[in-house]
Amino acid sequence: MANRYGEAALMAVRMETYGKAITPLERWEHAVGKLYPTTPAGQKKGGPRGAFLGLCEAGLVKGIPGGSSSPSNKNKVLAVKAIDLLKAGTHTTVSQLWAEVNEDPETPHGSQMDVVMALWKNGLIVNG
Repeated sequence: MANRYGEAALMAVRMETYGKAITPLERWEHAVGKLYPTTPAGQKKGGPRGAFLGLCEAGLVKGIPGGSSSPSNKNKVLAVKAIDLLKAGTHTTVSQLWAEVNEDPETPHGSQMDVVMALWKNGLIVNG
């Protein structure tokens, strides 16, 4: 089972939109609002949000059209690199992905790879 940010990514992708155009950011905010109803810091955590929005923007998430949804940021770049590693089959765990994509070994993992792995393992990555 994914951690809460992985769960948020799954909820955001699988969200019923009833035919409405809902942005990836709106999907993410709805999902983290459900998982962290009384914890604003949990709702606003930038790493997993940036990873999710970046993957959506890059057109890598099934069912969500690509396009600009957020300013480009480091978490997007890290998430897209991690997808390339998963597609290549060279890395298979959150720890392996983080160690490869992160340039600073002192920087702690901030749940970005949990978002990536949850989407990957659930078949929600395009060409995954």
